[in-house]
Amino acid sequence: MVEAVNEEDPRMLNEAIQVLQDEADNGNAHAQSTLGSLHWMACGVPHSDAKAYLYHEFAKEGGNAQSKMALAYRYYRNQEHEKAVKLYSELAATTMASFLSSREGPLLENVRLNYGLEESKDVLKRFRGEEDDDFQFLEYQARKGHPDFMFQLGAFFYYGLRGVRRDHSKALFWLLKAVEKGETRPFELIGEIYARGYGVERNYTKALEWFKAAAERKQYSALNGIGFLYIKGHGVDGKNHTKAKEYFQRAAEAGNIDGFYNLGILYLKGLGVEKDYARARELLVDAANRQHPKARYHLANMLHKGLAGMTKDLAHAAALYKLVAERGPWGRLMRQALDFYIKGHVGKALLLYSRTAELGYEVGQSNAAWLLEKYRGGICLGSSGVCTTEERHQRAHNLWRHASEQGNEHASLLLGDAYYYGRGAVKDLERAGEAYIRAKEKHSSQAMFNLGYMHERGLGLPLDLHLAKRYYDEALEEESAAFIPVTLALASLWLRQHYSGSFLVKAIDSLPDAQTNLEDWFNNLTVDELDALLVTLLMSLLFVVYVRQRHRREFQAAAAAAPLPVVPQ
Repeated sequence: MVEAVNEEDPRMLNEAIQVLQDEADNGNAHAQSTLGSLHWMACGVPHSDAKAYLYHEFAKEGGNAQSKMALAYRYYRNQEHEKAVKLYSELAATTMASFLSSREGPLLENVRLNYGLEESKDVLKRFRGEEDDDFQFLEYQARKGHPDFMFQLGAFFYYGLRGVRRDHSKALFWLLKAVEKGETRPFELIGEIYARGYGVERNYTKALEWFKAAAERKQYSALNGIGFLYIKGHGVDGKNHTKAKEYFQRAAEAGNIDGFYNLGILYLKGLGVEKDYARARELLVDAANRQHPKARYHLANMLHKGLAGMTKDLAHAAALYKLVAERGPWGRLMRQALDFYIKGHVGKALLLYSRTAELGYEVGQSNAAWLLEKYRGGICLGSSGVCTTEERHQRAHNLWRHASEQGNEHASLLLGDAYYYGRGAVKDLERAGEAYIRAKEKHSSQAMFNLGYMHERGLGLPLDLHLAKRYYDEALEEESAAFIPVTLALASLWLRQHYSGSFLVKAIDSLPDAQTNLEDWFNNLTVDELDALLVTLLMSLLFVVYVRQRHRREFQAAAAAAPLPVVPQ
């Protein structure tokens, strides 16, 4: 299947789909789940939400986690909160269990392929793993004996940063090498490695020694590690919840996210402290706001069931469960898609990002949409062969819509473009305005400019020149680089306010339509169009200057001719 898409071979794709169909008919949950996604994407088969739903239902009953994610996201979007919570809570529980059983830990690399319309080259180059030039330089310096680079290299292997495969044995090797050279920063990580038994035999006594040494050097996360040992009674004189609370408290006061979470759990369960639901909620909310997955899970559970004095709120619970569930084992699809893209396998990357898009990953949605916009060749396979332009636009539009709903500013901007120009969707200026408003709420200067343009001309939004000026001013406040287009727009607006119906206003209205990407607009103009644009705008600006100077001269002349006031004696 993946090879068929990457080779842009509709015949191979059809053969793969037939194999999947046979397997699905025999009850294979993975095949059913894959067919559900293909119907959602309209890849090799006609688009059908009904068939996608049906196949995912079958796969869910067979225990397929990705189909559970797809269905949970579908319910979440449709605000069917009870159904969404039921599935997301199961998936979040599976995710929590994976945190405990896996030595890999929760790593989700939500890497955006693009910044605006352009590829995020500087970001992507840092995710090439051990092939990255910066990583190779780091490794070279570490091998030369520089302790700072040894520590950094150990951290790379420990956390699995920037596409480097996690290797706890290598991590411990380089961290200990750094310590031998006098580096103290690895102390806390070494303590964690011994406490968890990562790449080495678990040794709580050594873990405590390293944690204490780290804490003495103000590595405050080590305080949380010591508290953990007292909770479990490992490496210390038995369990001691009171001492655990003291260490978690100190860690939290130093801003350690795990300290907030663990202290919250103590107050929630009344361990070492009096049970205090209000304090527990406060601490767990602090940790959740700092993206702590376990804190989010406990808050979701409390909102789901109305526990610990919290009012039941299924919508909020579903949103929190979703954030936790997205860190589950199936999140590795995001990393696999990124690896394919970095290696130049764009078709494979598109397929996997499209899969994650259906599972509700906003970055997957925006990355898949951007690939469809950027690579207009055969990487997109439609319902019958290579995508038509219309199929590609429709698929990208659908993905941008999903990403926009999840708060992506750029997606909202492009969704507005799609409705404004009728690209991938029926032209609808009112919906374009709504999309631009969503982008504006995320502080998009481009959206502000577009809203000003639409209000100035009454396109999909009420004709309102004062509001148009406000949006133009806001666009300039948000982005100083918009000075030239905003200045020209304000000149046009001034003419429209004072000389509506004049030949200059008509000339401005006859210019090429406004674009949401002004740079692309100028780049795409023909020489004749550009000449006409520059001449018209120059005439407009000169006219504005002339009229304002004339008004000033008339005012000065009138002031000079006026009789002087009589000064009372």
